[in-house]
Amino acid sequence: MARPKTQLTTASVTAFLNGIKDEQVRQDCRAIAAIMKDTTQASVRMWGPSIVGFGTYRCVYANGREAEWMLTAFSPRKKNITLYIGGWFSGYEAMRAKLGPSAGSKGWIYIKRLADVDVPALKKLVAASVKHVRQTEPQS
Repeated sequence: MARPKTQLTTASVTAFLNGIKDEQVRQDCRAIAAIMKDTTQASVRMWGPSIVGFGTYRCVYANGREAEWMLTAFSPRKKNITLYIGGWFSGYEAMRAKLGPSAGSKGWIYIKRLADVDVPALKKLVAASVKHVRQTEPQS
């Protein structure tokens, strides 16, 4: 069975965040990291070369395949910051609507900058997603 492309690494999260060239994006990513760390109370680690993830759980796919995955995560991309927030819980759409300008789907949300979104709404969204995963999925 093929392994997922995104794998947990031993790369330094601090070095990765310090290496973000755009000052505003770097500050936003540090703030998002603090929100996710505070919410999960889990270790922060790099997943692949550019995803900052918090905590882990065993993800079981419909075909029976299992993989270790992060509880929540983010990644600074060229055009936006991608927030990996699982939206498979009741009330997700209503919570996301309060976030403000964003795009994406039930597995990720794209934001341009943290100042564009309602930070308390983001904190609630992350907390609800993490709570849902912890209640429904086996923890690693």
